[in-house]
Amino acid sequence: MSDARAPGRSHREPRAGAARGGLRLASPRPRLRLVGLGLTLVMIAFTARLVQVQAVDAASYAERAAVNRLVEVPLAADRGDITDRNGTAMATSVDAYDITADPYLFTRKQTGVRDAPAQAAALLAPVLGAEETELAQLLRTPESRYVVLARKQTPQTWRQIQDLKTNLAEQAAAGTGDNVLAGVFAEETSQRVYPGGDLAAGVLGFVNGEGEGGGGLEAQLDAELTGEDGTITYAQSGGRRVPTAGEREDPPVPGTDIELTIDRDIQWAAQDAITEQVEASGADGGYVVVQDTATGELLAVANAPGYDPSDIGATDPGQLGNPALEDAFEPGSTSKVITMAAVLEERAATTGTHVTVPNRLPRADRNFADDHNHGTYYLTLAGVLAKSSNIGTILAAEELGDTQAEANEVLHSYLGDFGLGHPTGLGFPGETSGILADPEDWNASQQYTIPFGQGLSINAVQAASVYSAIANGGVRVEPSLVRGTTGPDGRYQPAPGPERDRVVSEATATELTRMLETAVTNPEGTANVGQIPGYRVAAKTGTANRVDPESGGYQGYTSSFAGFAPADNPRITVYCAVQNPTVGSYYGSDVCGPVFNEVMEFSLKALHVPPTGEEFEGLPVTFDPER
Repeated sequence: MSDARAPGRSHREPRAGAARGGLRLASPRPRLRLVGLGLTLVMIAFTARLVQVQAVDAASYAERAAVNRLVEVPLAADRGDITDRNGTAMATSVDAYDITADPYLFTRKQTGVRDAPAQAAALLAPVLGAEETELAQLLRTPESRYVVLARKQTPQTWRQIQDLKTNLAEQAAAGTGDNVLAGVFAEETSQRVYPGGDLAAGVLGFVNGEGEGGGGLEAQLDAELTGEDGTITYAQSGGRRVPTAGEREDPPVPGTDIELTIDRDIQWAAQDAITEQVEASGADGGYVVVQDTATGELLAVANAPGYDPSDIGATDPGQLGNPALEDAFEPGSTSKVITMAAVLEERAATTGTHVTVPNRLPRADRNFADDHNHGTYYLTLAGVLAKSSNIGTILAAEELGDTQAEANEVLHSYLGDFGLGHPTGLGFPGETSGILADPEDWNASQQYTIPFGQGLSINAVQAASVYSAIANGGVRVEPSLVRGTTGPDGRYQPAPGPERDRVVSEATATELTRMLETAVTNPEGTANVGQIPGYRVAAKTGTANRVDPESGGYQGYTSSFAGFAPADNPRITVYCAVQNPTVGSYYGSDVCGPVFNEVMEFSLKALHVPPTGEEFEGLPVTFDPER
């Protein structure tokens, strides 16, 4: 047998295992044990680190997180503007900053400085105009993360602080100083300003230190003016904003703009005139109201003395109001026009009815008199109003009923219809409705004093509204101060129309107007000073005993003057009252007559009211008893 081998075959004998059909693999258990051991070590390391973070070093990491954190900052909504009827700003807002701080960032551990609050306060006090001790105390409250150092600061003030922060940061980086202002920040807000200073302050009111309306329309319309604040959230590290970390902003919604019925120029003229007269008369105060006779819109509501709403801290709190709406006073003879309206409307008399006026009139428990002694007057009803006779007015009022009680009821109803004893409808903060007792509560004296304006009280806007109702053909239009609003969407919304109520007929209003004109044109009329060249004027004076607000008794006088023009086509009502004049005359014609004349003439020209076409000679004021 040959031992030759077949080609391609190996000389090596096959292994026994191979002969059984495959290769045998090594056992995997050692490698699995190795992987398991590695994973166990990793988990032990993670667990140890977790224990370190959450338990051993928790305080340290919390401290680092406090320095590096997300900050949510409020974004103040722009307060709505208040403008006059022509769009001129009377109250607006400018950019301002609330200067804030994080007291935690002033601790020794964060600054490395022994007394960082004191050093920071020393730097900030002259810039903010604040006391060092107060600032340092605020900065030494580490339990708080937020304090307000100063509110409503100008952009210039914040720039000064930023410059200080930058200089200190550079010194700290160079190792030549410490940055003790790193924890000072600013929040954007706004500052309320009043471009006219004290102009119409009583109407506008003011905003308090928290940015909320504190008086006047600022308070009444605060919800509309305020808008809705927003927020911005950003990352902070070491007291500095991280610009690359992004931010989330919920933008604020601005407040609504309010357009008033006030005419800024007429307001200025009224305020200037009443301020000058109050000072010249040595009076306690005074007011002027200018009203559009047809629409009821108040064109001016001026008070003296006034105040600057931008600096209420320097103002006597007693002056932070609107006396033209808040003061209740006895009107005196200017309210005789209501008695005459009742007499004419009830047809108890006519403008030419004869009224014999003695020097004294015994009624109730006293003898009533006019403002001066005189012989018996023989006056027409028009003459009673023109000469402002108290006795003549009492006699006319007695004709309103078969009994005194009936006459009282009738007169009371007309007083109420003309708005006395009721709110004006303005809803103004602090407004008084005046005092008008029910007729059954009138005492023996009031039955005879109320017809000539004593024993009841009103405010100045109510008084002006009475004359506007006559000028408007006997229709009383509710006074208004807001002409319209412009919302955040830019849409203008006119104010709702005022209520209108007829109080006397057009014929009665026409006769009353002629009687009031006679008081101006007749040489014996008390309102002669109300004459304005080229215009027909209807007006009435008033000189009332004044109730002293402190003692509650009569002391001094209330001088007043009321009227409208042009009498043949009325456009404007002006009412003036001065409280307790002590220098010179106290008669309404002398104290308020010149104010009325000045303001009325200015208003007519400002509104481009054309002169009257024809003159009015006036009604007869006397009669001959022999005829």
